[in-house]
Amino acid sequence: MAQQPRFSSRHSLSGQEREITIREDAPARFRGAVIQIAKELGLKPSNLREIICRVLREIPDSNNWSEYPNIDYEVSQLVQSCEWFYVYDITEEIYRSLLQMGQANQFQDEINSFFRLAGIGWQMVGGIIETRGSESFESAVNNAVEALEASKRTTAKSEIHEALRDLSRRPEADLTGAVQHAMAALECVARDVSNDKATLGDILKRYPDLLPKPLDDSVSKAWGYASEMARHLREGRIPTREEAELIVGLSAVVATYLAKKSKIA
Repeated sequence: MAQQPRFSSRHSLSGQEREITIREDAPARFRGAVIQIAKELGLKPSNLREIICRVLREIPDSNNWSEYPNIDYEVSQLVQSCEWFYVYDITEEIYRSLLQMGQANQFQDEINSFFRLAGIGWQMVGGIIETRGSESFESAVNNAVEALEASKRTTAKSEIHEALRDLSRRPEADLTGAVQHAMAALECVARDVSNDKATLGDILKRYPDLLPKPLDDSVSKAWGYASEMARHLREGRIPTREEAELIVGLSAVVATYLAKKSKIA
């Protein structure tokens, strides 16, 4: 018999989304939730043990035969004791296993709901766990991807995806890489719109009407920052995550503006 939706789902109710405070961690509550959700959707403790041991390169305890409580306890211990980033690897593997059972989308929805309610800065998209920013950040990036796809600027779109991938790297994000790819996406669009192969900094100087003032000055300074922090690296000069997200978000917004402006023109 199919599991019936809970009261909150039936009435479209949800808790308040919390500010993101967790990135490089997998709290005990999340570790437990992953296993709970997987079991609710049909995976047995023995199925989960196989997945977890495959990810962690562990050997299942041959003394544990019964699903409950032995294998179930073993599963819990493995998940609660492993390094934080392996928990997200395990989550992705569970998604792939649930694909065969037709439960993967529900699993993804449940995991993403937990991320939002727990203030965890990750999200699952198509079974892959990626970085999640504030609502404004997510909106800026999604709008950019849509605008670049609509205008058939696949290279710039690819650079935005690479920036997100760098922010999503585990156990440590590639912050300089995210800045580089984000500005590369903006530079790519600016070159296409202006039909000029110069650097973004030079294009902004050559075409003063490309962006409204004083936004052009802000973007020019962002380009200088990216060149200093990511393109021409110096020891001890690494952007913070907040700075990297700011550059990615700004690049996405300006790239969207240029893509839409060129379409109108």
